[in-house]
Amino acid sequence: MDCPKCDSEMEELKIETLHGPVVIDKCSGCKGLWLDNGEGEQLKGDWMSDFADSGDPEVGKTYDKVRDIRCPRCGEPMQKLNDTKQTHLAYEACEQHGMFMDAGEFTDYKYETLLDIFRDMVSSLKRK
Repeated sequence: MDCPKCDSEMEELKIETLHGPVVIDKCSGCKGLWLDNGEGEQLKGDWMSDFADSGDPEVGKTYDKVRDIRCPRCGEPMQKLNDTKQTHLAYEACEQHGMFMDAGEFTDYKYETLLDIFRDMVSSLKRK
């Protein structure tokens, strides 16, 4: 499977959790993560997943500008979505197969901080 953002090869990354192993895909180039449906929520509360998102968040932000990406599983266009709890956090998703998070986005998704709450307030003010 190739990365939907930079076309580099995706490598499988096995994460051992308390509920069994979860295999996600990590880009060898931009370090973005592909999470099949349900894997993001499954890994969100598990401390072993802290090591999955090792890419540079600044590099990840540059890939936010890449538009019109296609699902690496089915080739259909992916939607740009905002997380329902942290509205400043945007990622791409395929309803059928999963979601892609740029480097740094999974760590942000996993941990909601006071800075995230502030970002969400600023984001909502900009939309008004």
